[in-house]
Amino acid sequence: MKISARNLLSGTVQEITKGAVNAEVILKLQGGETVVAIITNSSADSLGLAKGKPAFAIVKASEVIVGKDVEGAKLSARNVLAGEVVRVQDGVVNSEVEIKLPGGTIIVASITKTSVHALGLKVGERVSAIMKASNVMIGV
Repeated sequence: MKISARNLLSGTVQEITKGAVNAEVILKLQGGETVVAIITNSSADSLGLAKGKPAFAIVKASEVIVGKDVEGAKLSARNVLAGEVVRVQDGVVNSEVEIKLPGGTIIVASITKTSVHALGLKVGERVSAIMKASNVMIGV
């Protein structure tokens, strides 16, 4: 299967908490970082999710927010992953920013060129990739 989402993050299911309708899935990435996803209980069941099972967190690049100096900030987004900018590709309107997490996982963000310049993003810069748990899909 091929998908258009730029972020296909490999990991292992660390925890599943089911509610009345939705489940919170915590995926531990290969580098040790965790990503939280909110999916329906029926999706969790149909994927056969269980603690220790390999899975993927799937996130479109356009759903990744890039922030600077957000460590310790109070945000509603469950996923705030600190890393380093390893590539910036400017386009006419949007730019692509690659962020390498300490464990080696790369997260791609598609943000406006104006935002790249307003944040002063350059290779080597410390930033955070921010993703709402409801924007994270799970695949097996």
